[in-house]
Formats: sequence, C-alpha cells, structure tokens
Amino acid sequence: MSDIQHDTHGASHQNLPATTEEPIANPGLPEHTWRPTDIDDKAAQRAERQVAAMFGLSSVFAILFLVAYFTLDVGDNWQTFGGYGASNLALGMTLGMALLLIGVGIIQWARKLMADHEMVEMRHPARSSDEDRAATLAALDAGVAESGITRRPLIRNSLLGSVTLLLAPAVVLFRDLGPTPSQAAAAGPNAGLENTIWKPDMRVVRDVIGTPIRASDLEVGDLVNAEPEAIFPTEENGYPEIEGVELHVAKSKAAVVVVRMDPDDVIPGEGRDNWSVDGIVCYSKICTHVGCPISLYERTTHHLLCPCHQSTFDLADSGRVVFGPAARHLPQLPLAVDAEGFLVAQSDFTEPVGPSYWTRDHKDIGDQGEAEL
Repeated sequence: MSDIQHDTHGASHQNLPATTEEPIANPGLPEHTWRPTDIDDKAAQRAERQVAAMFGLSSVFAILFLVAYFTLDVGDNWQTFGGYGASNLALGMTLGMALLLIGVGIIQWARKLMADHEMVEMRHPARSSDEDRAATLAALDAGVAESGITRRPLIRNSLLGSVTLLLAPAVVLFRDLGPTPSQAAAAGPNAGLENTIWKPDMRVVRDVIGTPIRASDLEVGDLVNAEPEAIFPTEENGYPEIEGVELHVAKSKAAVVVVRMDPDDVIPGEGRDNWSVDGIVCYSKICTHVGCPISLYERTTHHLLCPCHQSTFDLADSGRVVFGPAARHLPQLPLAVDAEGFLVAQSDFTEPVGPSYWTRDHKDIGDQGEAEL
C-alpha cells in the first residue's frame, strides 16, 4: 500500500516493469502496397485531371439544368422520349448527371490522390475458432449429403426452375398498381382520372344518404360533402345500378364539396363566370397532391385544408393553391340549377381529378394551361 501511495504523489516508477505486455499479440501488417499515383507523378497528374474533368462536367450539367429550367416550359414536347416531356427529361438528366459526376469525382479523388494511411485498431479477433469453423462446414456438408441434392439432378434443377419462376408473379403483381392515365382513358368513357360519371344535368346529392341539394337550402358558410346522383340509382332517376369495385372507383373520383359564400367573394377563373350559383361553388374533394379526401373548411378565408400534408386551396379563387405541396388547383365542377331548384352539374370536370401527373395538362379535355410547377 505504501508503494502505491508513494507512486500517486509523483515518486519514480522503480517498482513497475519497463514495458507492458500487449493483451493481444501483434499479428503484424503485410508490406504496404503503394498505389501508382503514389510513386508516379505522371499517374498522379493524370488522376488529378480526371477528377477535375468530372467536376468540370458537373458544372456544365448544372448550367444546362438552369438553361433547361428557364427555356423549357413544363409540358413542352411532352412526348419527346418514351412519353416523357422535354422539360422533365432535361431537368432530370442534367441534375442527375451533375450529382453523379461530383460523387464519382470524389470517389476517384479519395482512391487515387488522398493520403493513404494504414491504421491499427486494437480489438479481439472477430473470426470464430478453427474448431467452430470446421464443425459448421461439416454440418453443412452433412446436410447437403443427407438431402441428396447432388445425387438427384432432377430435383435440383426443378427446384432452381421453380425458384426462378417465382420472380414472374412478383413482376406481374406490379399491374395491380393500376394502369397509366393513358391506358385507363382508353379503357372506357368513365375510366382514368380524365373522366368521371358526372354528366350534364346530373343532380348533386348529399353523400351517404343521396338526397338532392336545393340551392335555397344552403346558407353562407355551409359546406356539404356530395356525390353525383348516379351513385344512388332509383327507378325515379333511371340511372343504372353500380356495384362492387366499379362503385367504389366512381365514388372516389366523383366526390365533391359544395360550399356557399357571399357571391361578391367569388373570383371566377377565365371562362368560369357561370360556374357558380348565387355564391355556391363545387370542387373535387380529392387533393391534387397525393389524392387525400379533404373537407376541412375555414369559412372566413374560404380556404380548404388537406389534413395529410396541409395543402390549402382558396375556394373563392378557382381552388387556387395558397399553401403546401400541391402543384395544381382543385378541379371545379360547373354548377347550374334545374327547374325544381336543385343543384345540377353543367358537365363533367373539364380537367383530370386527383393527384397530379406529368402529362395531365396535355389531355384534350379543356383547361390545359395549368403548369405551375
């Protein structure tokens, strides 16, 4: 104890050994292999030029991105390559190449020119013991021998074939993600996002119960979730019965919100002067961001909020986006009043409902000048 106290107060270490034995034997390091750029100046200069060239090309692609951004309108030449627009194609390729070249240049720089240090970290061996490794290999060999897979090529080959063919169902299942908008539009008059079951003079009815909405029954500030009358077929209205998946698809695309505000607050868009009825406007209930249903209404500002990602639309101003990630306004349904005073649609939506997609503005169905990205 006296020796320890003496050492703590600064005495010499005469009682300690001159060297301390390492807890793990030093395995040593193999001879260092020098890179060509470490011993050849010309190789180093060549590598330097390669890295600089990649960084320079990255700058060129960044400039081309800016040129494309300011010279190509969103939607221009939308069938340039494989159905992709010139703007999307140019912006994606130039920005992608700019980032890729920077990454490749940095990797090349690190591999060939940065300092090449060898570092040693003291740790216990991570590998299993030779006995454990031998026992594991022996168990695997025994399992293979017992299965007879090496002696039965018919089983082996049929197994490999069945496992390989399992990839085919995985690929086919991608079809369940749904057709592209163009394919869906070709499938029928009500298919795709470009068309719904709304028709001229079809009544607007309350969702769930299906009762028609009389314009005089709505007060300023009211919001009603609604559907087309065809969703609720009866003998009186004469619409055909819709069932199953077709019914759910029709309801999801045709769902709307009906709002009444002071007529003086309504700012009609171009060509939409007669789309409202005494301050009553009707918009798609499906957010143009990722398709969430929306009905959170703030009556004093006439703003409709999507609860998913907070996209906000001004219903007094043609459904204009005022906040959030949505790129396009809410599609508006033209309204009118029939002889009995009930709200009816003048036509189907004049633009696709639901989430935005690249070729949306190029559908020959009306309003196509909405590229606001």
